[in-house]
Amino acid sequence: MSKKPLLIGVTGCTGTGKTALGITLCKQLNGEVVSCDSMQVYADMPIATAQPSMEERGGIKHHLMGFLPPGEPYSVARYCEDANNAIADIIAKGKQAVIVGGTGLYYNALTQNLRFAPQDSDTGLREELRAAAEADGGAELLAKIKELDPIAAERLRTGGIARIVRAWERYLVTGLTPSEHDEQSRREESPYEIRTIVLDCRKREELYERLDRRVDQMLASGLWEEAERFLGKQTPTARQAIGHKELFPALRGEISREEAVENLKRATRRYAKRQRTWFAHQTLNPHFIYIDEDYRLPAGITD
Repeated sequence: MSKKPLLIGVTGCTGTGKTALGITLCKQLNGEVVSCDSMQVYADMPIATAQPSMEERGGIKHHLMGFLPPGEPYSVARYCEDANNAIADIIAKGKQAVIVGGTGLYYNALTQNLRFAPQDSDTGLREELRAAAEADGGAELLAKIKELDPIAAERLRTGGIARIVRAWERYLVTGLTPSEHDEQSRREESPYEIRTIVLDCRKREELYERLDRRVDQMLASGLWEEAERFLGKQTPTARQAIGHKELFPALRGEISREEAVENLKRATRRYAKRQRTWFAHQTLNPHFIYIDEDYRLPAGITD
């Protein structure tokens, strides 16, 4: 048996019940949740980021949730530092750490013990590259990366502009392609024994129906009002949060509310599709649980 502390991960695409399963495991195992969501770290936008209410948390402590002002930048390197500190605190209390969330990059970086050198960042260069990339959705930078590192380019293709810009910026600063950087970053073994649960649906149509119902619930819970509080504010976080940016055009009177809701549902489905692709190909030793079937937890978690 490994002498490393056990770390349980509950991940997968949005709308699959990660929060509920994570809380259930914590109740069974005397655990605490460490959020693994790049948007749930922000305060004042609990509906768009699907933060569980205090009642839903059922007395289980949640770390790294709703503690950062909207607009303050947050990186994967900072997440790993914060998450490792939270895990150490949980272990010191003799409890079980359960990582819950769907940000695949954060989860892989934490569980695979990726290291981030301080010299591989140039904020000024990054902003310059981002401004240029937004004009074409990052297509030109992605093409440049593909010439150097086709495998990484395919991985980055579904990850959004920020990751494409970050990869090219790092290459310009360090001379390392994304794959070379990842290889160097993984030289240290993870300090944890990892058990990763990935929640998914066999039937895509059923997942999409769940996501549509989830959007309806968020709207009924006050998502319109939450988005309106951020309307017109120079807050990058709110502008990129799924659930706000799709509603802004309707709040400005540019489209109907019905159109905005359909755009939000479409964006949510597309995001779930990207997450499914990530967790199917980028996660080490995943144990898939399909929520539209009867399922059992993997060995070594509750037995």
